[in-house]
Amino acid sequence: MDDDFASLRDDPDPVRRGRRATALLAVYQQRSTELARLRRAAIEEARDLLGGSYTEVAKAFGLTKGRITQIRSSAPPAHRAFFGVGPLDMALPGRIIRERDDLVIAAEDDATGAHLLAELEKLTFITNRVILDPREEWEPTGDAVVVCGPASAHIGHRLMSQDPVLRMALGDGAQWFIVDEVTGERHLSPLDEVTPSRADHAYIARHRWGNHVIVHIAGLHALGSIGAAHHITDTIADLFTEFGDSEFSMAVTTEFDGLTPKASTVLVPPRRWS
Repeated sequence: MDDDFASLRDDPDPVRRGRRATALLAVYQQRSTELARLRRAAIEEARDLLGGSYTEVAKAFGLTKGRITQIRSSAPPAHRAFFGVGPLDMALPGRIIRERDDLVIAAEDDATGAHLLAELEKLTFITNRVILDPREEWEPTGDAVVVCGPASAHIGHRLMSQDPVLRMALGDGAQWFIVDEVTGERHLSPLDEVTPSRADHAYIARHRWGNHVIVHIAGLHALGSIGAAHHITDTIADLFTEFGDSEFSMAVTTEFDGLTPKASTVLVPPRRWS
C-alpha cells in the first residue's frame, strides 16, 4: 500500500489519480475499521489475562478507563471478520432472457443481495454490487460474498469444486441435489418433491481465497439463497466463535411465506475443512 500511495502522488493524470485515490481511500477506511475491531478484541482478551479488570487493561494500553469503555461500545464486533476486512464485492447471478440483450436479476437474488448489503453496512463494510454474467468468467480480487450455484456462473462452480465435504449434483429430471460427501446423503429441494412445499435447501461455505475471504451462498433454487443469507446474519457471532478464520461449509433448510423466511433449520451441520 505504501507503493500505491507513493505512485498515486506522482501520477500526472488527474482523472486516473482521482479514481485511484477514491479506491485507495476505501481500502484505508476498511483497514482503519479492522484495526478498531482488532483493538476491541484485544481489550477483551487482555481483560481475561489481567483478571477481569478494565482498569488494569487501561493501564496496560496506556489509555483511560473511559476511553476503553468508549472503544468497547463503538468499535465493530469480533465477528465482523467472518466476511474479511473489506472493501467487499457482493456478486449476484445475472440471468439471460432471449427477448432481452441485458442481464436481469431474479427477485429472489435481489432480495438476498438487499438483505446482505443492509447487514454488511451495519458492520461498516464498503461494498460493491457485481452482477455475474454467465457467459463470462469473473473472480474476486478481494473479499467477497458470492451468491450463485455451480451452473449459474463460473465462479460458483470453481468455489464449490474446492469443497471436500459438500457439493451440488444434477439428478434425473434436471433436479439439483445437495450431496453430503461424508455420509453419502442426497438432499432434494422441498420445492421439487412429489408434494412440494414452500421451502428450499441452500449451501453455505466460507473460503480463504489467498489473503481474502469469500462467503459462498447457493440455494438449490434462488429462493434458498434468501434463507441462507438470513441464517448467516442470524448466527454469524456463533459461527465466528466456533470457526474463526477457518474454512467450512454447511447446508440449511428454510420455510417461506412468499419471499420472507419463516423458519430455518440446519440440514447439514457446519464442518471445518482440513
